[in-house]
Amino acid sequence: MTQEKWGQLRQRLLKTVGQNNYTTWIEPLEFSKLQDGVAVFHVPTNFMGNYVGQNFSDLILYELNSAGESVQRVLFQVPANAPSRPNPASARPAAKAESASAAVQARPVAAEETVSDLPAAPLDPRFTFDSFVVGKPNELAHAAARRVSEGGPVTFNPLVLYGGVGLGKTHLMHAIAWELRARQPELNVLYLSAEQFMYRFIQALRERKMMDFKLMFRSVDVLMVDDVQFIAGKDSTQEEFFHTFNALVDQNKQIIISADRAPGEIKDLEERVQSRLQCGLVVDLHPTDYELRLGILQSKVQTYRKTYPGLTIADGVLEFLAHRISTNVRVLEGALTRLFAFASLVGREIDMELTQDCLADVLRASERKITVEEIQRKVAEYYNIRLSDIIGPKRLRAYARPRQVAMYLCKHHTSRSLPEIGRRFGGRDHTTIMHGVKRIEELKASDGQIAEDVEMLRRQLEA
Repeated sequence: MTQEKWGQLRQRLLKTVGQNNYTTWIEPLEFSKLQDGVAVFHVPTNFMGNYVGQNFSDLILYELNSAGESVQRVLFQVPANAPSRPNPASARPAAKAESASAAVQARPVAAEETVSDLPAAPLDPRFTFDSFVVGKPNELAHAAARRVSEGGPVTFNPLVLYGGVGLGKTHLMHAIAWELRARQPELNVLYLSAEQFMYRFIQALRERKMMDFKLMFRSVDVLMVDDVQFIAGKDSTQEEFFHTFNALVDQNKQIIISADRAPGEIKDLEERVQSRLQCGLVVDLHPTDYELRLGILQSKVQTYRKTYPGLTIADGVLEFLAHRISTNVRVLEGALTRLFAFASLVGREIDMELTQDCLADVLRASERKITVEEIQRKVAEYYNIRLSDIIGPKRLRAYARPRQVAMYLCKHHTSRSLPEIGRRFGGRDHTTIMHGVKRIEELKASDGQIAEDVEMLRRQLEA
């Protein structure tokens, strides 16, 4: 085999193992000779020879034979006159090494298990489109998920769903998978977390089954990866994810991703991965509003009544919970589950007294104190004016309207009295605060822009 041919094979290996693995482990290899079916390569250190032999020799052997060479074995040797050099692994930052041993310790694997045998993440039977409550904060994400779940021609690729904890990303991911499997059972739909993707990649390196790994991931019809922010900072995994992504897009296969924030805001996510994720439809699941939370509770109550047929729930309880537990739907649903179970055990109606006794810890944890100063600062930032203009005496409409919005939010989102709020607005009288609150209430009903401003600010404060 000529050096030129080895150079061509190295380029094929680059595409297979990724840039980081290639630079660290493949590029330093020097082809020495091919004799009696043994391909000999020179390596700078024994450590490197051992590592490449354990993790990449099967792949190199495969590529050599695919190129028409008759090779039974690959050997890595340090030449007799080689100067001593540090091993490459010690020169790499620990956070980026992604050592196979550390990853394997995180999840023991049976000796007979192979990459292709690993199951996809289980789907929760509760997470379907029928059980997903749609409201203004999630209606676009729901519509996009519905469209993808119908199958057919790929209209946007990838679909990226992002948002905070407990807003419904995983629910929608599971719902898409269930719907696709029901509509087109012949499709190969693979759903897994980004952590599982990374684990499979590391296991494939460790067991020298990279070709199996690549074939498995690139043969799916729909790839769904949950919590993609997990691979940020893990260079080798990002490299392989990028190549898998490209291969599937080139085959017009559907990719669906979820993350806890927009791709461009994920720290340590490679720019090219961010760019790829942003080339499709990126949809934000906004924090829930009061109406959506109430709808979720009402839907859950219908389900629980089948389990607890004799229980009754007093007027105002659901409204109280929807108002008080505002940041996380999982906590909200968990609170309702606990409430029904407790009421069933003690044989009482679910009224306000029982609710406050049963959920005292949850209600305390959910009670985030919003301050007047925080509201003033948020409003000033939102309207792009100075904080001093919110508090000061200027009566120009550009300042007066935001000031009234801030007064309205202080009245409805803090426990401060009107005189106390007035003192924090430059020593204004409580009647001025009352007028400002009343004016915003009137404008919310007649001015769509004011209503939107107030709602957006409320979401920011509750987030």
